Amino acid sequence: MLFGRMSGILLHPTSLPSPFGIGDLGPTAYHFVDWLVQAGQKLWQVLPLGPTGWGNSPYMCFSAFAGNSLLISPELLADAGWLDPSDWETLPEWEALKSVDPQIVNFELVIPFKLALIRKAAEHFQERATPEQQQAFVDFCQQEQSWLDDYALFMTLLEQHDGKAWASWDPDLASRQPAALEQVRQEQAAKIQEQCFRQFLFAQQWGSLKAYANSLDIKVMGDLPIYVAYNSADVWANRDLFVLDEQGSPQLVAGVPPDYFSPTGQRWGNPLYDWDTLKQSGYDWWVERMHKTLSLNDCVRIDHFRGFESYWAIPGEAETAVEGEWLQGPGADFFEVLGEKLGEIPVVAEDLGEITPAVLELRDQFHLPGMKILLFAFGGGTDNPYLPFCYDKNYVVYTGTHDNNTTVGWFSQLEEGERQTVINYLGHLSPEGIQWDLIRLALASVADLSIIPLQDVMGLGAECRMNFPGTTEHNWGWRYQQDMLEQHFADKLAVMSVAYGRILGQELDQRRHQSDHQDIPDPHEPDADEA
Repeated sequence: MLFGRMSGILLHPTSLPSPFGIGDLGPTAYHFVDWLVQAGQKLWQVLPLGPTGWGNSPYMCFSAFAGNSLLISPELLADAGWLDPSDWETLPEWEALKSVDPQIVNFELVIPFKLALIRKAAEHFQERATPEQQQAFVDFCQQEQSWLDDYALFMTLLEQHDGKAWASWDPDLASRQPAALEQVRQEQAAKIQEQCFRQFLFAQQWGSLKAYANSLDIKVMGDLPIYVAYNSADVWANRDLFVLDEQGSPQLVAGVPPDYFSPTGQRWGNPLYDWDTLKQSGYDWWVERMHKTLSLNDCVRIDHFRGFESYWAIPGEAETAVEGEWLQGPGADFFEVLGEKLGEIPVVAEDLGEITPAVLELRDQFHLPGMKILLFAFGGGTDNPYLPFCYDKNYVVYTGTHDNNTTVGWFSQLEEGERQTVINYLGHLSPEGIQWDLIRLALASVADLSIIPLQDVMGLGAECRMNFPGTTEHNWGWRYQQDMLEQHFADKLAVMSVAYGRILGQELDQRRHQSDHQDIPDPHEPDADEA
């Protein structure tokens, strides 16, 4: 297993409290880390951290390498001297944000508001940054050049084209003709540099937060979607790595086949990889992607792991997934090459859905932990593989994930017979709520790692779920407010975590003492993350 027996919390940073309309990497993120310590937790799982595009989904990003500018904390920029409170107080969105529901991200307000603040911070940085800070920016751009140059150029062009997909741009830009790109670099140098500056700020703030968490023995688990968005810097800059036609349109796209729940299957629309070309290159793009992801996280969950064994390929012009077919993935060769180039990679395999023996064989060949979801456990009888007595140690058990209902919401929507099945398994219902019954099941299980969504700890209902798969509206927006993160939740989790061997009592006391005396670092001081 990755780190031995422990437990953690699933919470995306956008769900943190802040006065700026969306959770960020500022003071409340550090407060959340302190709360994790108080709760006896050792891991914080986040969703993909990339710059979100269509639908504000963290699984549809403009880059597999870049960070989300919306997570940059204005408060930390103000502490560094690169923003003044008047910079946000004079923006029209500031007053509007005060009147919206603080538990839902209003992306229409937040996006222009946050980006305007970052533009102002860039101006102040030019005026106020010390030589050491300016050199840190130069060094960052050089170190990340392999992906940052293309990303900054792509985002600048995307803005010029009002967000339209790159295949609809001028043919010389879509096909990356050197003369056309050089002209844009010269004419739009300031905007390109601003894109780089956004990534610099994100890297500083995330790096500082992760270092703080690690100093308190909190690991961070990231999330790596197997596929990337079509309208992304990744596809635009690496057309040869994807199955595209001469015009750049996808010939094959990703999805899953029809099943009992969806007679036409799911057509996700992501372009599929040209695995033969990737193999010939030694999977270099994937190696760089994995290396970058692991530089931001201590371990990573690979979404749709089964796609490495075989994947559902749908013709690009097809409207549904019905016409797809199974094609062979790179299999063991891919993971062997990653191991040779990166060493042992701390990966969790998301092995949910239509899983074949070949997928399980690939997972087990590399000793990768799989996933178990308790909300799936109570249908189909005693041979249901999600029932806790079916686990072994090399699993990560969740009450539910970001794609599931909350435990309270799930239980409230069960039919009476289904509820009775749950009660029969539990023996009784706790007066503290069904969520604590399932949290106890997860923590008590033999699975080495247990992860609980924060909504379940707080006992929240279906209105607080993060995502409803198959829908495009009202997702990814849930946030908690600071007064909801109560100490009694931490105390209850800590007692359970000690009782079920997720943390030793003496270790809990030591970590709590350390957290009480830990200062929040300044991420924008040179070498702050190395202090």
